[in-house]
Amino acid sequence: MSTPIAFLKGHGTENDFVIVPDPENVVDLPPAATAALCDRRAGIGGDGLLHVVRSAAHPEARAMAAEAEWFMDYRNGDGSIAEMCGNGVRVFARYLQHAGHVHEGDITVATRAGVKTVHLAKNGDVTVGMGRALLPEAQVTVSVGGRGWPARNVNMGNPHAVAFVDDLADAGDLYTPPPVTPASVYPDGVNVEFVVDRGPRHVALRVHERGSGETRSCGTGACAVAVAAARRDGTDPAVTGTPVTYTVDVPGGRLVITERADGEIEMTGPAVIVAEGEIDADWLAAALG
Repeated sequence: MSTPIAFLKGHGTENDFVIVPDPENVVDLPPAATAALCDRRAGIGGDGLLHVVRSAAHPEARAMAAEAEWFMDYRNGDGSIAEMCGNGVRVFARYLQHAGHVHEGDITVATRAGVKTVHLAKNGDVTVGMGRALLPEAQVTVSVGGRGWPARNVNMGNPHAVAFVDDLADAGDLYTPPPVTPASVYPDGVNVEFVVDRGPRHVALRVHERGSGETRSCGTGACAVAVAAARRDGTDPAVTGTPVTYTVDVPGGRLVITERADGEIEMTGPAVIVAEGEIDADWLAAALG
């Protein structure tokens, strides 16, 4: 490796990402490289990495190429692969707009959780069609410091355990994954949300994202929380026939989640590109040892 690699930095409600444009899928990004780039002290820093690839050029996305030109090859901050990232999709779409690949209006993005429809609004907000939530029936419990709470098992293309608590401080420091039992329910790990009420259809959360630790925001987590809150509050749109909207405060800002009567979920929030530059090839080679 001798050629510098282009990168950008972006965030959605302070859930931040290193963005590596690689249309033809020629940049090798093993887990160690992703972890080095996402390191907040020795690298660029980010909760995850958005590898921007044309769907036709990636073996996991070729089947979606007819529906979506671009594939979000998402990596967690530790280098592990993830199926989906809601804030990441918004930032991914903002990058495509920034680069001139797309314009305001509706676009599609391929992900490991399927093709997502994204709307780039004139006011700067980005709305993502997140698909439908799955609600596995397994009963789970989340524990912190000897205390435990029942949690709602919600899958948004990636797994979540949603626990309603009295105080967000109940979540502890979230440096390490909160124990979830039975562990067999989540063989590949789980994102854990701790949630408090702020008002009618208004909640706030803290989240531990698998592979990243506590993050300032989690888009799929905000959706999972809204779905869990609607079931708890008796406002399940599939039962009432009426869409329901929840405002979800995250440490990095605010997201608005709407679940329609057909189960489709939309998430709206900001997405910002903050910097761009080049990754020094010698630094990256040294980081990989």
